[in-house]
Amino acid sequence: MYGQGMDWDDLKIILAIAREGTLTGAARVLGLTQPTMGRRLAAFEDRHGARLLQRMPGGYVLTPLGESVLAHAERIEAEVLAAERAIMGRDVALAGTVRVTTVDLLAPQVVVPVIARLQAEHPGICIELVPDSRLLSLSKREADIALRPSRFRGAEIHARRVGRIGLGIYAARDALDRGEPLPLVTTLEDQGHLAETTWLRALYPDAPIAMRSNDRHVHLQAALAGIGLTVLSRFQGDAQPGLRRLHSAGPEHDRELWLGVHADLRHVPRIRVVIEAIAAEIAAQKVFGAA
Repeated sequence: MYGQGMDWDDLKIILAIAREGTLTGAARVLGLTQPTMGRRLAAFEDRHGARLLQRMPGGYVLTPLGESVLAHAERIEAEVLAAERAIMGRDVALAGTVRVTTVDLLAPQVVVPVIARLQAEHPGICIELVPDSRLLSLSKREADIALRPSRFRGAEIHARRVGRIGLGIYAARDALDRGEPLPLVTTLEDQGHLAETTWLRALYPDAPIAMRSNDRHVHLQAALAGIGLTVLSRFQGDAQPGLRRLHSAGPEHDRELWLGVHADLRHVPRIRVVIEAIAAEIAAQKVFGAA
């Protein structure tokens, strides 16, 4: 089938829909619109006279033919990505685009100051900043560099620990001054296993839960609004004059900060410059513990 005119763009469409299960999700991954994805899929099926994906009530699933093609498509994807990394590995220019991903909490605190400094020192470098709670793949070139509050997996990823995020329990000063017991602002059940969540509950076992969310910015705003007690990163909570820190977590609750890059790209000059700039920024901000 591949020899009958199927190209890499065809395979990317099929892989994205198979992995995401919806046209909307696949479109987001490939940077396209949902209608464009639909037209591309229909054109593929018309051109090849074959259906690799079946639309079901819960989304798209692979047909038996699609399942047999998937392994071939993934091998081709791996070869294409390896070729791209080999080419980038020979790129010696201190110019071009570097795609950086991190969680929403760290993007404005760490990466934005780095971009400002790099613009003065290396104006030819353009940073694409992707704040995302998903773990974007460095192997699949979804990002060049990742800054995460967790360890990386995979022998192909070169990673280094660059800092630690200390945690504390906070509440609004006005709410505390009223002297009434406060409820909790905590995570959804799917994050109930996190050390910070269990720590909060252990300290306040009888407190009712007023609100659940997995968004740490929401936790901050909830605390400022006086809704209740919540766990925040200390660099986040200590910067708010309207909040009071009631408890500081011990080192066992710290979240380690890790910088990762694919091993094939670690020596590309523009990528290395950005990595070192991010590490230097974290070291300079005393709110992050030593690596």
